[in-house]
Amino acid sequence: METQWLDDSERAAWLRLIAVVELLPGVLDTQLRAEEGMSHFEYFVLAMLSEAPERTLRMTSLAQRTNATLPRLSHVVRRLEGRGLVVRFPCPEDGRATNAQLTDAGWDAVVAAAPGHVDTVRRHVLDPLTLEQLEQLRSIGDALLTRLDPGRQMTALYDPGSSRRSE
Repeated sequence: METQWLDDSERAAWLRLIAVVELLPGVLDTQLRAEEGMSHFEYFVLAMLSEAPERTLRMTSLAQRTNATLPRLSHVVRRLEGRGLVVRFPCPEDGRATNAQLTDAGWDAVVAAAPGHVDTVRRHVLDPLTLEQLEQLRSIGDALLTRLDPGRQMTALYDPGSSRRSE
């Protein structure tokens, strides 16, 4: 099979996407660390728990929602437990599984962090775009996620019309 090299237009689009993918996590991390003393991934874990029924998820479900490996997630949840933001306990329905639950302090941390996080997202991602570009970004995201997330593990979280997998 012969390589189909990128033309100038494709290369320009690709390099811009890569630049955003590389720069945006640092922008989000910097704001949350400076203002709330947590990483973006820690915030994401807390936010996913905050949206779950009873603020509780199995660790495997939480790993899917955050696109994390179980070892990475366990390490982060252990740190969050140490700060009193999360507790872990055996799953009542399946003793082999472990649940993570957001504590009241964890809820307070998410509530405190959310305004600054949203401001950062607006300032660096949404505000520079016109309404038309915002819709295009959503369409582009949908098109890319069709290939990147064919099982819809993460996409289902963002698509209110889809059904979520059972916990």
